[in-house]
Amino acid sequence: MLDYFMSSQTRFVLNQTEYVLPETCSNTTLLEYLRQEGLVGTKEGCGDGDCGACTVVMLGQSARGKPQFQAMNSCLIPLGAVAGKELFTVEGIAKEGLHPVQESMIQTGGSQCGYCTPGFIMSMFAAYYSGERTDLAVEGNLCRCTGYLPIREALRSLAEPGQNDIFLQILENSETRKANENTRDFHQPSSLKEVFDLLGAYPEATFIAGGTDLGLDISNKARAFSRFISLEHVSELKIIKDEPATLEIGAGIPLSHIESVLHGIFPALDEMIHWFAARQIRNRATIGGNLGTASPIGDLPPVLLALDASIKLASSAGERIIPLADYFLGYRQTARQKGEVIVSVIIPKAQTAQTRQSFAYKVGKRGTDDISIVAAAFSLDTDEHGQITHARLAYGGVAATPVRALEVETWLLGKVWNQTTVNEAKKRLLTAFSPLSDFRGSAHYRQRLIANLFEKFYWQVAEVTA
Repeated sequence: MLDYFMSSQTRFVLNQTEYVLPETCSNTTLLEYLRQEGLVGTKEGCGDGDCGACTVVMLGQSARGKPQFQAMNSCLIPLGAVAGKELFTVEGIAKEGLHPVQESMIQTGGSQCGYCTPGFIMSMFAAYYSGERTDLAVEGNLCRCTGYLPIREALRSLAEPGQNDIFLQILENSETRKANENTRDFHQPSSLKEVFDLLGAYPEATFIAGGTDLGLDISNKARAFSRFISLEHVSELKIIKDEPATLEIGAGIPLSHIESVLHGIFPALDEMIHWFAARQIRNRATIGGNLGTASPIGDLPPVLLALDASIKLASSAGERIIPLADYFLGYRQTARQKGEVIVSVIIPKAQTAQTRQSFAYKVGKRGTDDISIVAAAFSLDTDEHGQITHARLAYGGVAATPVRALEVETWLLGKVWNQTTVNEAKKRLLTAFSPLSDFRGSAHYRQRLIANLFEKFYWQVAEVTA
């Protein structure tokens, strides 16, 4: 029997009380468990990670390894993922009287119907201890009563935590709990060797990272899973190597950490991570997970395609690196072979003296809380004469896979980077793809976006280089 299987009871800490997890829990979300245990302050709004009503806080680590309270959507977290963790719900922060965040919401009248209030409070609770007092702290929480003004006032009126604050003491005195505790059907290995050993024993198992995509299947009961192998704590997937010629990003690093420590290296990546989703999702989602699901509307693939990224894959037989352009084969189909794990993404840095500009765009119905209608990323080099020497035009939401406008890229080479060239490129982009119509947007609308976003790129480049 594998050492990673624990025959003893698996525990986690919830509101400073130890709980024992059921032996099997692959098809149960944390939200379901909380409500079954009578902790009904955590609400179910959408069940899709969009509204934030189910927000809880987990004691985790910041991008720089410091203890940190992190807001997360409990509707998307498989119950097995909390083994060995410490969590808090809206009931748990009021054990010794109302928390300052709760008091602030009362004073400003921030609670209207009250249904979304617990989620807002938990997002604000995390922000209270990180020092954040901006709207970004609650960007993943939806108030259907349009009561945002008093909620914003409640957030901004918060003082700093006092030295006797019990939660501040928890942060200061926290010790890292075991990351690789397991239930019978949810394994949390800490190395690739353990991953491959587990896969050899349980070939039917499903890989999972942050669970922000697979969590939808669990929440909506769309699929039944027999067993998960979590990649969340695999050490080889948590690396960042910033070399002169390349940047390598581990597939298991949460997007909120990438956003924090790698800001400014690739502006297109910075922009797309911001619009990728709200804070609760970015605290869980990983770059490897976004590539692993191979969704045609994934937000990161267009950026990585535009940056000529490669992907490192590993199996028990060894490692290989392939260009991301060769990774997507068809709808939800990739070049990743059975038994392979996405280890990292490798992005080359511009090495020429020429001018490179790169930006990314996401069009959706709701800012950071919605799926893309069209996502686009562009990267372009010009020489001293203003002629285009390198062009990458990548899109999501316009085909069965994330895709580049290869013919238009080729046509752009040698052209002068001006409005005339852009206008002609737009004509070609209008017929470059054959997108589908769905409830988010028509095919005609998407075709216009494909062309118009490239013109937006032109004017943004003009603005920053003026």
